[in-house]
Amino acid sequence: MTQTQRVLVTGATGTVGRQVVAELLGRGHGVRALTRDAAKASFPAGVEVVEGDLTEPEGLATALEGVTGLHLITFGGAAFSPLETGPRLLELARSAGVRRVTVLHGGGPTLLEDAVRADDGVDWTVLMPVEFMANALEWREGIVAAGEVREPFVDRLSAMVHEGDIGAVAAVALTQEGHGGQEYVITGPEVLTVGDKVKTIATAVGREIALVELTQQQALAQWRAEGLPEDVIDFLLEAYGNTPEVGRTVSGAVEKVTGRPARTFAQWAAEHADAFRGQS
Repeated sequence: MTQTQRVLVTGATGTVGRQVVAELLGRGHGVRALTRDAAKASFPAGVEVVEGDLTEPEGLATALEGVTGLHLITFGGAAFSPLETGPRLLELARSAGVRRVTVLHGGGPTLLEDAVRADDGVDWTVLMPVEFMANALEWREGIVAAGEVREPFVDRLSAMVHEGDIGAVAAVALTQEGHGGQEYVITGPEVLTVGDKVKTIATAVGREIALVELTQQQALAQWRAEGLPEDVIDFLLEAYGNTPEVGRTVSGAVEKVTGRPARTFAQWAAEHADAFRGQS
């Protein structure tokens, strides 16, 4: 079905939300993008931009009119706090005729995701991506300025996923039958170390990039100097030092859902090579 479905995408200016918007547009569907400040948002031609805040669901009734699918995130407001409005959001969605809902997993249990999973009035799909390939953009400054990447736990493994593939899985689940009640762990097609990633970026930009391994204490000092909160630092230590199996295992969900292979990190690096050259 194309040209007949309209999807409301929340978190539309985020890393994943933008990809959901792009995939839906590319598949010929109508897209309505929700943002808290439409004046500051920029989207491709053909996207209908609406203002609203997930923390204030009563103001979203108009945004939901004529919508067949709804993509949700689990946090909202200026402080990005966990949403407590899930039940009301879903009630409004059902009343508006929404048939399918995707929710981007927030890394742990959340009230909104719990509400989605408990709702039998819509076909819901939970999207559970592992590490984003876009996270490698955090190395851009060090690569441009010094030709190096400074990281701890360099042998850690990751089945990192192209953010476009998260958008593709969401777009299919929001517009096609057969994905209701499903939970998709979304990964890339390969498992990589930090060294593998650095070599791949070096190939894409055509220059040597050194990998400097930090001790845990050096990493802590660097993260604190960057202003990272202690809870984020604790998360990074656990994720990097003891990566769970789910984060380092290829799932095959992208090909299963979309019918094409997941994109490689080499593809992602080629797409973003200019950023690592300091040109964008």
